[in-house]
Parts: sequence; structure tokens; C-alpha cells
Amino acid sequence: MKKVNKIIKVIKNKNMQNITKTGKLLESVLAVLFLIIGVFLRLLPHPPNFSPITAIALFGGVYFSRKTAFLLPIIALAISDIFLGFYDLKLMAVVYFSFILCVLLGQLLKRHKKWYIILGTSFLESLIFFILTNFAVWAFYNWYPKTLSGLINCYVMALPFFKNSLLGDFFFVIVFFGAYELAELLIGKKFAAKNISLVITNNH
Repeated sequence: MKKVNKIIKVIKNKNMQNITKTGKLLESVLAVLFLIIGVFLRLLPHPPNFSPITAIALFGGVYFSRKTAFLLPIIALAISDIFLGFYDLKLMAVVYFSFILCVLLGQLLKRHKKWYIILGTSFLESLIFFILTNFAVWAFYNWYPKTLSGLINCYVMALPFFKNSLLGDFFFVIVFFGAYELAELLIGKKFAAKNISLVITNNH
């Protein structure tokens, strides 16, 4: 029994080292992959506001280190904006800031990764983006009267874009989180089975 416990302890120590190295490598690979996805899908023809950036920000907040999580959506936006064209800096600042808030919300999900909480947070992020960006449009430009009715009209006119945001955010959040959790589950089972087999082999 002591021999088995010693083997298990050695395996755990090695596993922790391997997990740390693998985790850093996996984060780097996923970050590059998400960067490519974010830029590529923004450049392809798509319905307005149907984009993966919110889902990438939320995913990064949950699974990535702080530095990677905050930089990833900003870099993806900046690179794609080079090709799409930059716009008014005040509005850009609000748009970029809204995705930083998405990362912060994602960090709150680290210990609460229930599917309904994730989808609820996705809805909240879509709502925050809708409120902040359209308030900025109303405040910074002369497209609507600077009155309460003007503000309400600004939000009403933006509802079709809000619908696209919701659909896009839900779609990409389900795809990203679902694929990652499934892969983690499958890899975890395979890893556990391998360790059990190793313990049994060394015990004989």
C-alpha cells in the first residue's frame, strides 16, 4: 500500500508540472486561434454586430490569464479595424471599453461556470454593449435631439442591431464554451484512465 501511495504521489507531482506547462501552451495556442477567428470573422461579410468578439472576451475572462484575457479582444478589434477603417475616437473608446467590461464579467464566472449563468452573462454583455454604444452615439453626435425622447428614439432605432448582437453572442458563446468543456472532459477522462493504468502496472 505504501508503494502505491508513493507512486501516486510521484505521478501527481509530475502531473502538476505537466499540467502547468500544458496549460501555458494551450492558452497561447487558443489565444492565437481566437485572434485569427476574431479578425477573420469581422472581415467576412456578416450581419451587423454578429461577431465573435464578445464571446472571445467572455471566454478569455473565464479561462485565460488576466493579461491575455484583456489584450486578446482589443488586439482582435484593432487589427480588424485597420482593414475595416477606424472611426471617431470617442465612439471607438466606448466600443473597446465595453469589451474590457466583458472580460471583467468573464473573470467573475471562473467559479460559476453553470450554463445558465454563462448564457445570462452573455445576455448582460450584449445589453451593456447596446446601452453604452448607443448612449455614446446619442451623446457625441447630432443624429438625435439631446432630449429624453431623442435618447429613447436612438435606442429604438438600434434594436435590430441589438437582436444581431444577442444572436451572435449566444451562438459564439455556446460554440466556444461548449467545445472547450467537451474537449476538457474527454481529455480529463483519458488522462485519468492513463494514470490508473500506470498505478496498476507499477503495483504488479
